[in-house]
Amino acid sequence: PAEPTKSAKTRVADLRAHFKNTYETARACKGLKLLKAIRYMENVLEHKQIVPFKKFVRHAGRHAQTKEFKTSGSIGRWPEKS
Repeated sequence: PAEPTKSAKTRVADLRAHFKNTYETARACKGLKLLKAIRYMENVLEHKQIVPFKKFVRHAGRHAQTKEFKTSGSIGRWPEKS
């Protein structure tokens, strides 16, 4: 990180969650302030907001909530374990 006091890193060895969901969730939270990221993830668990999928889009459904992010294909999910 450019400034270690203002950033965080994480690494997990044995995680029982799907890699592709975790990748898209981390990408969606990247660049957000901490409190905004926490609020966003709480909204995802309540299905009020969605995590847009851009890279791993096969077999993921299309939802109207992704219009907020202006993604192509309007594909997204609400990952719970990630």
